[in-house]
Amino acid sequence: MANRDRGILSGLPDLEAARRTRPTYPTVEARPGRIVEHRASGLVGFVVRTKGNVVILRDRRGRECPVRMLPGGFVVDGQTVSLAPAPAAPPDTVDVTASGSIATPPTPARVAQASRILVEGLHDAALVEKVWGDDLRVEGVVVEPVDGVDRLAEVVLDFRPGPGRRLGVLVDHLVEGSKEWRVAAALSSSSVLVTGTPFVDVWEAIDPTLVGLPRWPSIPRSVPWKEGVCEVLGERDPGALWRRLLAGVRSYRDLDPALVGAVEQLIDFVTGD
Repeated sequence: MANRDRGILSGLPDLEAARRTRPTYPTVEARPGRIVEHRASGLVGFVVRTKGNVVILRDRRGRECPVRMLPGGFVVDGQTVSLAPAPAAPPDTVDVTASGSIATPPTPARVAQASRILVEGLHDAALVEKVWGDDLRVEGVVVEPVDGVDRLAEVVLDFRPGPGRRLGVLVDHLVEGSKEWRVAAALSSSSVLVTGTPFVDVWEAIDPTLVGLPRWPSIPRSVPWKEGVCEVLGERDPGALWRRLLAGVRSYRDLDPALVGAVEQLIDFVTGD
């Protein structure tokens, strides 16, 4: 009886409710490398790419997960937002290398010059090659790993630096009082230049968002740095993590300015008059 008493008006919509607007959210670009949380699933990862209305997120285990970019579907920096594809970069009118230099037309690599750049290990050499390789081939400069700094003085002596035979050296952890700092201070030749970064390992000079970290973790001194990072990421194989890191580097923009400046300084030194 109660429903019958309401009559035909009982089926009318709530006009006041119809006037209510849906909640709105700020829009954030789904820029590659940006850390986001998918609200529906709780997935936290960094943006790899977008395709249509789908964003691909890579989680801390390295898995790539596609999710739809629904309004208000994400959290960025503690704020509920909508993601939108980042605008495509305009085509470059001038080709540039990964180091930001103007690219030259394809030419055979120059014959190796007498001057050299030394780095501590294979990872350092691979990273320098990936970002500055095109420039170094044009200049005919070879990069050689020396397996740490313990034998650096001996290697420099064997190289016999002098006019037209300069030697640039890139080291990690170049901070006052460190072993690397003491070794560098002992090299007094005007034909030798030592530069470096304050980081314990060259990994730390790479943007950590490439492996899903907002920042590199603080590792106790009693734990080898790479092993500590692998433990934080749940990665058993340091080699696999390094390959992910190196594969993610596209240009100097993925590196800390301290490393970029140190390498650029060495290239200028060994190619100078």
